[in-house]
Amino acid sequence: MKPLGQLTVICGSMFAGKSEELIRLVRRAMYARKKVQVFKHALDDRFAHTAVATHNGVQWEAIPVRNTRELLCHLDADTEVVAIEEAQFFDEELVRLCVELADAGKTVIVAGLDQDFRRQPFGIMPLLMAHADEVVKLRAICVQCGRPASHTQRLVDGRPAAWDEPTILIGAAEHYEARCRNCHQVRRVPPAYRKRLLRGIRRTGETP
Repeated sequence: MKPLGQLTVICGSMFAGKSEELIRLVRRAMYARKKVQVFKHALDDRFAHTAVATHNGVQWEAIPVRNTRELLCHLDADTEVVAIEEAQFFDEELVRLCVELADAGKTVIVAGLDQDFRRQPFGIMPLLMAHADEVVKLRAICVQCGRPASHTQRLVDGRPAAWDEPTILIGAAEHYEARCRNCHQVRRVPPAYRKRLLRGIRRTGETP
């Protein structure tokens, strides 16, 4: 009988434990004597170039790749479990590859940021989540108030980053914090994004 494949997407803000969860699932697959390959986007070289690394120092060997085609070149035909870190940096071909692998009976585990520092959907993550059999959304702890945090706060010289700054800036605690929706801030937000539906409804007296 053909193995039943699965696509699991691990998402959340920075400092939410996404890498830890990916490593935990990879370790379980190894205990089950599955052949596992772990990949990461080459952009992420904060802690180790050839390893998935958590913020508390745990590491797992990984193959750094720059795009989906390069990943495919390193993928062995007999691999049963494919784990991919920092999926938000990959091109859209990764979505098709993950679906094809799962359809072929492979277990695919993907981890990435679901939102950028503006609280906007990040890269291909929404598509991966739509195709997933399971979505594991993790939350961190807000450094400002201690409540659950779902958002990534970018800091530039200690101040909240501006909306028009580049989406990608590799860094950890020196550039980013986990914050809840009340404490998250972005400077110079365009007027179109400052509008709120509820404010409009209350102003006109319409019923949602």
